[in-house]
Amino acid sequence: MRVIRAPSIGRAHEQVIQMILEKGRVLNTEDDEATVEFEEIAMQVDTPLAEPMVSPSSRFQQKFVEQYAKDLLNGSHASFEYDYHGRLFDWGEKLTVDGQPVHIDQIAYIADKIRTSPNTRRAIAITWNPVIDEKLDDCPCLQLVQCVLRDGKLHMRVIFRSNDMLTAAGANMYALVQLQKSIADQLAVPCGTYTHISLVPHIYYIRDVHDIEPFCGRGKLIQPVKEVCRACQRCDRAKSI
Repeated sequence: MRVIRAPSIGRAHEQVIQMILEKGRVLNTEDDEATVEFEEIAMQVDTPLAEPMVSPSSRFQQKFVEQYAKDLLNGSHASFEYDYHGRLFDWGEKLTVDGQPVHIDQIAYIADKIRTSPNTRRAIAITWNPVIDEKLDDCPCLQLVQCVLRDGKLHMRVIFRSNDMLTAAGANMYALVQLQKSIADQLAVPCGTYTHISLVPHIYYIRDVHDIEPFCGRGKLIQPVKEVCRACQRCDRAKSI
C-alpha cells in the first residue's frame, strides 16, 4: 500500500492523480472501460478543513462539491440505484427483523457511541447491503466509515473498495470531511485527521481524457504512462510517444 500525506484534501487529490497516471497499469474493467489502475492507496490529511479543499484542476469546483456534500448529509430527491445518504443514515433497505423493516441511522450511532464510550473503536458505518448490492450494476464504492476520538479530536477513516480518483474522489473527500465536521460539531470537538483508503484506485483515461489535461499541464506537471498520452494527444510529448 502506498501512503500519501498532504496538508489538504485538494492537494491529496492532485498527488494521487499524479501517482496513478505516472505509475499505474492499464487495465480494462469488467464493463470493458479503459482504466489506469494502481495498488492500494491511503491518503492521510492532518488538516482536512484547510484550503484548498478542492483542487483548481478538478472539473468539479466549489458549487458542485458543496451540493454533493449537502446531498450526502441531507439526502436528495434524485433517483439512483443507491445513495450514500440512505446507506449511512437509513441503512437496511429490503431487510426485516421480527417482521419489521430495518432503518438504522448509522451516523447517529457513531455520535452516540463516541459520546458514551470516548475510547471506542466500534464507531463505524457500512454501506454494503448484500441483499441489494450483489445484483446491482452500480454498487457502492464507499464501504466503511470509522470515527475515533483521540487527543480530544475526531479522526475519520474511510475505505473505498474502488475509487474513480480523477472525477469522483475530489467530491467524495469533500463530502466526507463535511460529514466528519458534522459529527465533530455534535460532539463539540475539533476535527482531527482524515484518512481516505482506496483498495482499487483508478482513472478512466479514455472516457475522462479531457479532465486529465488540467492536472497534467500538457506533460509539464505529470508525465503519464504512454497509453494515456496516446489517448490524449494534446501536447508535443504525447505526439512523440
